Amino acid sequence: MLTRLSPAIRQYLVVTGNYWAFTLTDGALRMLVVLHFHGLGYAPLEIALLFLFYEIFGVVTNLVGGWLGAHLGLNRTMNIGLGLQVVALAMLLVPPAWLTVPWVMAAQAVSGIAKDLNKMSAKSSIKMLVPAEAQGTLYKWVAILTGSKNALKGAGFFLGGVLLMALGFAGAVGAMAAALTLVWLLSLALLKQDLGKAKHKPKFRDVFSKSRAINILSAARLFLFGARDVWFVVALPVFLSQTLGWDHSQTGGFLALWVMGYGLVQALAPRITGRAAGGVPDGRSATAWVAVLTLLPALIALGLWLELDPAWVLIGGLLLFGAVFAVNSSLHSYLIVRYAGHDGVSLDVGFYYMSNAMGRLVGTLLSGWVFQLAGQGSAGLQACLGISTAFLLVTTVISLKLPRLTP
Repeated sequence: MLTRLSPAIRQYLVVTGNYWAFTLTDGALRMLVVLHFHGLGYAPLEIALLFLFYEIFGVVTNLVGGWLGAHLGLNRTMNIGLGLQVVALAMLLVPPAWLTVPWVMAAQAVSGIAKDLNKMSAKSSIKMLVPAEAQGTLYKWVAILTGSKNALKGAGFFLGGVLLMALGFAGAVGAMAAALTLVWLLSLALLKQDLGKAKHKPKFRDVFSKSRAINILSAARLFLFGARDVWFVVALPVFLSQTLGWDHSQTGGFLALWVMGYGLVQALAPRITGRAAGGVPDGRSATAWVAVLTLLPALIALGLWLELDPAWVLIGGLLLFGAVFAVNSSLHSYLIVRYAGHDGVSLDVGFYYMSNAMGRLVGTLLSGWVFQLAGQGSAGLQACLGISTAFLLVTTVISLKLPRLTP
């Protein structure tokens, strides 16, 4: 069956399979760490600090990883990412007494490097596999890759909660490490050797983008993902567990379903934004969609302030926020691949996802710090939602400068 497919399609399937497997373990690991250490009595800010190096090294990896991908080939950077994730999981298979904050932060640092090498490689590979004139096809493939990845990330959240209850922390981590090792070995055998290697080797200074469009899009991406993670990463799971009294499986299951739905909307974004009518998005589309998104965290915060039922406010608000955020994310993911140069594509994509990682870093730290500072509970979540609204306003203003297509 697979032998009848074109080489480009076969490589796309290998890249997507790698990305899926990695994302499943990455989502599960994040939920394991949040729920396990919250159960041990860690404060929200301490939990956020566990992910500090994960996000910091994600920033560095995206910046350097694009340069490595252009020199070594995207097959190697993707396989290095898979191998490093196995190492990160293995680092957590130590006796419980060794699972101190510095050790877990170090393991998360390795995981952060692994995740962004894998992500940069996957997104850059699509540019190499689609003809330059087929922008509609490019948008569809990017949307499918991005959407399916987030659906699997949601499944990972659920898997993390279930494995924690069924196998305990060490058993869950060990099972994931064994499964990902098999995927890594298959990838070493199947992934094309010269995928994404630049014909003209870039100098290290070329990691900083010289494209105005990419710089504007990167700045917008930073605030867009900061706006999501400032309330989603630490404040929301702790609020669901601490204030609403949800257990690990309920929290993990709800967030899993949310992210899976978010991924489904991302995959459908080309239809939602008009590709079915023959159009492809531009800066005008990105500005309009983020302007709509800006209203939603403000409305959720207002519902909590008015003391409406917090469970229904969050469930309804999260469904709307997730759907509109998914379209925004899918638009951005397409635009960066479109703006990126063909030779050494990983340089532009790596720079862009460096901004993405910086936004996640800022959002993650603020999520723990602001939630704790504001007194946790409803007041803490409202404060995080207020910052989210401010970040989205900034994203909207920045997006006004994105290029418009000539009719």
